[in-house]
Amino acid sequence: MKQFFLLLFFPMLLWSQSDFEQGEHFFNQKKYAQALPFFSNHLKQNPTDSKAMEYLGDIAGYQKKWDEAIGYYERLLLKFPKVANYHYKFGGALGMKAKSVSKFKAFGMIDDIKKAFETAANLDKKHLDTRWALVIFYIELPGIVGGSESKAQKYADELLKLSKVDGYLAKGYIEVYFKRYAKAESYLRRAYEIGHSKTTFEKLYDLYLNKLKEVEKAKKLKADFDK
Repeated sequence: MKQFFLLLFFPMLLWSQSDFEQGEHFFNQKKYAQALPFFSNHLKQNPTDSKAMEYLGDIAGYQKKWDEAIGYYERLLLKFPKVANYHYKFGGALGMKAKSVSKFKAFGMIDDIKKAFETAANLDKKHLDTRWALVIFYIELPGIVGGSESKAQKYADELLKLSKVDGYLAKGYIEVYFKRYAKAESYLRRAYEIGHSKTTFEKLYDLYLNKLKEVEKAKKLKADFDK
């Protein structure tokens, strides 16, 4: 009976909430298409609401509408140029757009992506996601246009100071990228032993199973994680 009344009154509860509250409700459930019209309506009535802009930028990103996401984050940066997270999200949207366009156009975006991430890193010395983005950026970028293992290692070292797990995962990521699997195992093993999380397990398991082809080690790791 209790569940029946919850179902009966749930639409009324939503109706009594503001557009912003309803948008947040659906956003937190990862129902981005349903959240979108509520945040859009709220922003029309409250055009300076930065949180609604951020939500709309995030939704555009989840929907892979990179130009829309970039537009919202640019508006936020104009208002709040000292907020690291907006620079990080702006750089992330630019980076994803760069992956969806021609190499010629992508090369023209590199400086803006780099500036956004490095600005975020300088504004917030403890911003983990930005440092992860910079590790990946400098590793995946060809050396001829600014890629640099030493710079990637620099940000991996910064991660290590902030979070042992993230630092060892970043170090492991770099070693895997360059197929230095013995070193990668050392870093990823340490990350797993400290974090013992799904992410640390998956990274080490993938190394054993798909890179080193050491099936027994993979099985042993899985047994340990499943306990």
